[in-house]
Amino acid sequence: MGNDVDDALAVDMLYKYNKQGRINLMGIMLNKEGEFPPKYIDLLNTWYGQKRIPIGTSPRNDQSRVAGANYTQVICEMKDEKGKPLYKRSIKDYSKLLPAVNLYRKLLAKADDASVTIVSVGFSTNLAQLLNTRADEYSPLTGKELVAQKVNRLVTMAGHIENPKYAEYNVINDVASCQRVFSEWPTPIYMSPFELGLQIRYPAQSIENDFTWTKHHPIVDSYKAYLKKIEDRPTWDLTAVLYAVDPQQFFNISPAGNIVVTDEGYTHFTKNAAGKHFYLSVTPEQAQATLDYFISFITAKK
Repeated sequence: MGNDVDDALAVDMLYKYNKQGRINLMGIMLNKEGEFPPKYIDLLNTWYGQKRIPIGTSPRNDQSRVAGANYTQVICEMKDEKGKPLYKRSIKDYSKLLPAVNLYRKLLAKADDASVTIVSVGFSTNLAQLLNTRADEYSPLTGKELVAQKVNRLVTMAGHIENPKYAEYNVINDVASCQRVFSEWPTPIYMSPFELGLQIRYPAQSIENDFTWTKHHPIVDSYKAYLKKIEDRPTWDLTAVLYAVDPQQFFNISPAGNIVVTDEGYTHFTKNAAGKHFYLSVTPEQAQATLDYFISFITAKK
């Protein structure tokens, strides 16, 4: 949260799917360092009326690369006309939040076998750490065994398939973890690559005009805080969420294969009938249909 505003739009979709009963949103794991990402998710949990969704904190201490303003801090610090926080939060002590890797183990241990879809729209840090875990108070299984038993698939926004020498943002911020996930993750992985979200841009006009049903909206304010000038933005993370929950006929799926992450952060796909890796793509017609869906879904009341 805070690296690009598509993170916020993707979370909006998950809250709505959860409220509709189409998913059970078990938890939100953070890969972004700092104090404001968990506060921001708490703020959204509260605003969307889903404040019981647990939050897993990031283990990262290094500064990730950010192209715009850290909107999580901006939104958390916004005040109303009386000088009080514009958006309420519910958590009193953020130090009590579990690290994401611990929360993963706690939630997976309680889940039915092969019932969990993990959607990763950030760095691979938490997932790699999960694979490396050993038996604990939550489960006698190792991380890899726990994933193999409880997870049915991983849907991730990462990489660039069309350009073999493009080091995509989510990959390059933690290459070693991404390499480990793609080499060791035991379930199928579906990748929504950089070029897919780039083809489908959420329109600035919608941000400006389609949320008149509420005086203040944290996603709209996040969009405006992140960008000096409102512009159409790629839907990188939204495409991963959409495929995980409601793919319909929006996407084409590659043949089975293997995705290898190089030391430079490049992602290379090779067809392999026995492989567990797939990537998504769209035609121009599918891209337009997906955009229409995003606008309709995101601008609906919470």
